[in-house]
Amino acid sequence: MSLSSTMREFQQRDRVFDFMVPKTSPMLDVGKGFLLYLEDISVSFDGFKAINGLNLYIKEGELRCIIGPNGAGKTTMMDIITGKTSPDHGSAWFGQRINLLEMSEPEIAQAGIGRKFQKPTVFEQQTVFSNLELAMAGDKSVLATLFAKLTPSQIDHIDHVLAQIGLSEQRWLAAGALSHGQKQWLEIGMLLMQSPKLLLVDEPVAGMTHQEMDRTGQLLTDLAGPHTVILVEHDMDFVRSLAQKVTVLHQGSVLAEGSMNDVQNDPKVVEVYLGE
Repeated sequence: MSLSSTMREFQQRDRVFDFMVPKTSPMLDVGKGFLLYLEDISVSFDGFKAINGLNLYIKEGELRCIIGPNGAGKTTMMDIITGKTSPDHGSAWFGQRINLLEMSEPEIAQAGIGRKFQKPTVFEQQTVFSNLELAMAGDKSVLATLFAKLTPSQIDHIDHVLAQIGLSEQRWLAAGALSHGQKQWLEIGMLLMQSPKLLLVDEPVAGMTHQEMDRTGQLLTDLAGPHTVILVEHDMDFVRSLAQKVTVLHQGSVLAEGSMNDVQNDPKVVEVYLGE
């Protein structure tokens, strides 16, 4: 890629990385063990209640799976957490000091919440290594990005993330040459470069091979603990394999919560979702 075309790509994407990259990381008070509180959240669109009195509490270091039929409110819930949608009622706290409803989308990202959408968005003409480098915190102006020199600690950070996402051998490969599953892992890696406290991951295994699904499950399990992970997923076999706490949403509120066996055997859940 020529220097001019690379600069044009950076200019087009500059706003994206201004949003993605955290510039501050406030100290979170999680003394009670909870990182995310959603209480009595409601939001309507043209008279339709997408979220209806939602209460959700996520512990620090937890891997929580969110399931539910189409229209249950899963995407709207993530939009509220990340500041894309403002609720009509309720409260949303990140730790005990950060009121998410008083913050903009960039401020929420800077506070330590990263979101991965279903379709991976990577810089396909750049290498895997460059994608991670671009996602790192710092000055993201065009000239600074083009001519910045990585420090040894920054290189170590990229190497660590490459190992986490299983792409060390592909570091100099163009991202566009990766498989679908590898692109998903790369985008997760780009979020990890920002050292988020909370990761929101939307249907990561859609379109993956069974081998990629197994690797993704292991990656998410490994990330839980150092990070808190909220996984929205439709594939019940994948959710079951993670063996973590599951929350079932229906009509914008929590229908059931517990282990996969608990919710799978709940008559209400069987009726509206798992009994299809």
